[in-house]
Amino acid sequence: MEKGTTEEKIQAAVNAIEKRGYTARPIPGGDRVSIGILHNKGSVDAAHFLGLDGVKEVIPVTKPYKLVSREFQQENTHVKVGDAVFGNGSLPVIAGPCAVESEKQVMSIAKSVKDAGAKIFRGGAFKPRTSPYSFQGLGKQGLKLLAKVREETGLPVVTEVMDVENFDVVEEYADIVQIGTRNMQNFSLLRRAGKSYRPVILKRGMSAMLQEWLMAAEYIMEEGNNNVILCERGVRTFVRHSRNTLDLSVVPAAKKESHLPIIVDPSHAAGVRDQVVALSYASAALGADGVMIEVHNNPDEALSDGAQSLYPDQFFDLMKKMNAIHAIVGEK
Repeated sequence: MEKGTTEEKIQAAVNAIEKRGYTARPIPGGDRVSIGILHNKGSVDAAHFLGLDGVKEVIPVTKPYKLVSREFQQENTHVKVGDAVFGNGSLPVIAGPCAVESEKQVMSIAKSVKDAGAKIFRGGAFKPRTSPYSFQGLGKQGLKLLAKVREETGLPVVTEVMDVENFDVVEEYADIVQIGTRNMQNFSLLRRAGKSYRPVILKRGMSAMLQEWLMAAEYIMEEGNNNVILCERGVRTFVRHSRNTLDLSVVPAAKKESHLPIIVDPSHAAGVRDQVVALSYASAALGADGVMIEVHNNPDEALSDGAQSLYPDQFFDLMKKMNAIHAIVGEK
């Protein structure tokens, strides 16, 4: 649509699309509104819509993913949560422990990461673990502790949702809902996330191709939720020097294909503390739209992923250097 097009003209275009049996999905952009035409079984005749008042152009989307495609929306999507904006060229950092363990633990970590400059606090209340005997999280009690962190520090919180049954309660307490790597193609969960009023962080599956990842994001957006943040967290390869292999090449590739912001989680990729620091610097230099880092006040006694968690003083030093790197890259 043209810049400054009125709501009446947008609705008239939507009505014209739906009158022909298609589904219309308006998505606000930075300067203009785009309207996606969905569920068409073949090509759509542009002449039906070019003459409508307020329509600037009709663009055929050649990708299997429409709504997430850069063809559909050329401008970057900005997802704002608290003081953080993902996709506008800044580098908001999400930090916190892998799992919520106690009030004392989360409060101590939250205050230290906020002092270091983190914009959002992370912590798992429901934990998908490889072993059924590992710590599975505190559940709803963990969500309540995250809410207390927000109340005490002002930091928005993000936590993972594992299934449709618990989505309502996670949605109630979290400011951002995270869908983990093991659930990237849990299509019923993706559709529920698409109906959510919360932004969604969608982690890449450990063996997923870029197209599969973007199609998973399409499931969420097709249901109406436009606030999707992609998260690269490493893919499964043959190496043994790290838990996974962080695929930094997917960041520029995703930015070329999609308008959605993309952040990086070096902690789950590396699985080793000393690698997390270097990979965080690389993420900042690469132009990622944010970084998610695990921090723990006592990693040796952490109930989950202590080996990859930074100490608070490490995180403080990392933030200073990472922001300096981002500032240099941002000058271009």
